[in-house]
Amino acid sequence: MKQGVLISTVEHLLSSLYIFGIDNAVVELDNLEVPILDGSALEFVSEIQRVGLKQQAASRTYLVIRKELHLAERGKTISIYPAESFQICYSIDFDHPMIGKQTFEFDASPENFAREIAPARTFGFLHEVEELRKNGLVRGGSMDNAIVLTKTGILNDILRFKDEFVRHKILDNIGDLSLIGCPFIGRIVASKAGHALHTLLVSRILGDPANFELMPEWKAAEVAAG
Repeated sequence: MKQGVLISTVEHLLSSLYIFGIDNAVVELDNLEVPILDGSALEFVSEIQRVGLKQQAASRTYLVIRKELHLAERGKTISIYPAESFQICYSIDFDHPMIGKQTFEFDASPENFAREIAPARTFGFLHEVEELRKNGLVRGGSMDNAIVLTKTGILNDILRFKDEFVRHKILDNIGDLSLIGCPFIGRIVASKAGHALHTLLVSRILGDPANFELMPEWKAAEVAAG
């Protein structure tokens, strides 16, 4: 970067902070990436729950979606719709016996996130990991921080959920969506999307003020109440 520092693997931490409504935090690092831990957000959530939250006097602004927006790229799609809460419907489709077609509906709350999404680990395919390592990448990756898939099964662990793969995609999606910079009220529907399409959606949302309305917390609560 021309200015500043590039920090990698931020999405699991950002996802946890975002869902718990933490918008004032100091994060100290001694390297150029956030620790991957076990490949999920479980430890971040456990620590947030352990230390608790402190409410501050400053008012909070919500971004409420007002218009539908649809993006598509080489068979991948992601859309937003007006809604009364923050919701995600995510689908994936991998030609692998342990994955196949999976869809998960997530109605955002700290409780649902801690139970349904945070434990879901990142995953990758053994042949891809070997190729990346040949190119000097994923040097911090190991069997302890990712689900590693062979051609027919899982190399290193049992699944925490039968549909752990799509749940992890939702974890990543929330982390990318946190780049909006304030709490979000709307429904996301994604199919086979990824980080690039997630962040493009954020850019498109913010790029047109007609897509959203910024509301104070009390007015956003009225929207959520219908």
